[in-house]
Amino acid sequence: MLNIVEHGTATDAPALLIAHGLYGSARNWGVIAKRLGEGRRVIAVDMRNHGMSDWQDTHSYPDLAADLAEVIEAEDGPVDVLGHSMGGKAAMMLALTRGNLVNRLIVADIAPVTYDHSQMPYIEAMKAVDLSGIERRSDAAPLLEAEVDDPALVPFFLQSLDVAERRWRLNLDVLAREMPRIMSFPDVSGQFDGPALFLSGEKSDYVRPEHREVIKPLFPNARFMTLKGAGHWLHAEEPRAFVDVAGGWLERV
Repeated sequence: MLNIVEHGTATDAPALLIAHGLYGSARNWGVIAKRLGEGRRVIAVDMRNHGMSDWQDTHSYPDLAADLAEVIEAEDGPVDVLGHSMGGKAAMMLALTRGNLVNRLIVADIAPVTYDHSQMPYIEAMKAVDLSGIERRSDAAPLLEAEVDDPALVPFFLQSLDVAERRWRLNLDVLAREMPRIMSFPDVSGQFDGPALFLSGEKSDYVRPEHREVIKPLFPNARFMTLKGAGHWLHAEEPRAFVDVAGGWLERV
C-alpha cells in the first residue's frame, strides 16, 4: 500500500485524501494538509514511484487510481479526494471508476486530456546531477540549478533527494518510460455525479475554456474556480488562498 502521512484528527467531517503531482510527495503538502486538517483527518499519500512508496514497473492512471482505492478501502471510505496535476488525473480516474469511494472531488489545475508538452527535461536534469559527493541538500542545489530552466523548481525537486543514500526518491527510469501515459488520460466511459471542484491557477494554461466540454460530460456537477495570481503550482504559490478556497468549498458543499 502507498506510504501515507496523516494530519488533523478524526471528526464527523469526512477524511480528506491528498494525491500529489509528478515529482512530488506527501511532504510537499504538509502546510496545506495541516491547515485543511483543522476540523478533519487528512491523509496525504506518496504516489507509486515517488517518496517512500514502493517502486513499480508501471505508472498508468488505472494503476494510480487502484493505489488510491486501496488506501481508501483500508480507511473504510468513502473520503473526500484532492489531487493536483498527475494526482488530479489519478483522482479523476478513481472517481470515474470507483465513485463509491469518493464523496467530493477537488481537482487542482489539470484536465482529463492529453497534453502535448513533456516533463522529460526534469528527469534528464535530475539524472545529470552527480550525487556521489553530496553531504546535504544544499550541495546539490547549484548542480541542479545548472540543469533546470526554472530556479523555483529546484527546492521542490530537492525534497525528493535522499541525501543519506545519495539517490532520488523517484523511479526516474519508469517515469521516463511511462511519460506518454502520464501526459495523457485514458478513454473512460464512466461518470462521477458527486460534487467536483476544478480549481485552476489564473496564470496557468493547463485548464483552458475548451476543456470544460470534456470535463462536464464526465463530471456533470463540476464547478470551476480560478485562484488569482497563481500558476500551475497554485497550492505552493498561493497556499493561504488555496486553503481558503478548497476548505471553504468543502465546508459549503
